[in-house]
Amino acid sequence: MITACSSTKAPMAYADPANRFPGAPNRGNPTLSGNLLAVGAMVLWAAGFPAAEALLDVWHPITLMLLRLGMAMAVLVPLWILFEGPLAVLHARWGRGIWIGMLGFGSGTNLLLFAQWYTDPVTVALIAAATPICATIIEVFAGARRLSARFVAGLGASVLGGGIAVGGAFSPDVGWGILMAVAAGFFFTWASHAAVRDFPDMSAMGRSTITFAGAGVFTAMIFAAMSWAGEVAIPQVITPKEWGLLAVYAVAAMALSQILFIASVARLGIALSSFHINIAPFYVMLIMIALGGAWDWRAAIGAAIVGIGVLLSQPRQKPQAAARSTE
Repeated sequence: MITACSSTKAPMAYADPANRFPGAPNRGNPTLSGNLLAVGAMVLWAAGFPAAEALLDVWHPITLMLLRLGMAMAVLVPLWILFEGPLAVLHARWGRGIWIGMLGFGSGTNLLLFAQWYTDPVTVALIAAATPICATIIEVFAGARRLSARFVAGLGASVLGGGIAVGGAFSPDVGWGILMAVAAGFFFTWASHAAVRDFPDMSAMGRSTITFAGAGVFTAMIFAAMSWAGEVAIPQVITPKEWGLLAVYAVAAMALSQILFIASVARLGIALSSFHINIAPFYVMLIMIALGGAWDWRAAIGAAIVGIGVLLSQPRQKPQAAARSTE
């Protein structure tokens, strides 16, 4: 990273010696692979917004999140055993992972879903605009990043692009929804940062599984309290359509998306990876077009500006360093 004061000291890198994410390259350019992983994560994550919108018409947010996490864990645990063996699962630091998951992903995912329940399109706008800022604050305070002129310019372009992408929808009327979405950004980015920092020898799949287990515990506790109060209940009948939407929301937009995102964080850091979240409104628009919606030039232009911001924020690699990385 070339800082504003011309220092050549690079920000602290995330250790990922295991690098056991299925399909991830074991060598090459970590910046390129990190950005490609982030793009894949955001495409899958964006697919969850239309699915959640339909499911929120029939289920309470806590009920939906409990079913979502349950299905995600039902997929992640067998995959983890299949790829890495039962010993990796048994010897994992479940206590620490559950704690991070309860505080970070449990709070963040539920707050985000409630924000969507209250505000709909405002959720995407707020999470896109706030998450890179939240992630940058976390990395700076953790000593993992020093601000540079290039990084600040990229951050500004990322936030600007996210604002343009949502256009006139960025006019929230519900204050609680705004606070929930911003808080969700802080919780989510902190948990992603902590998952990579505290489990340097684990794969992205392992990190995602043990932290989502904590999110499941957190959600189950809330559900139990609300069920005792008569506010929520497990649906007695789930239609095939609802199962399909839940699979998109839980497996694609949560389990697989998080594996890709954690793998990206291990290569880029939480701040750079989070820039890609600002392009999510554009991906949502493309998905809606596939479902019969209309093209939105604001979202397309905003996504292009975010892309410029991502490029600006990347550290420049010295020629000799690049040569060594290919040896």
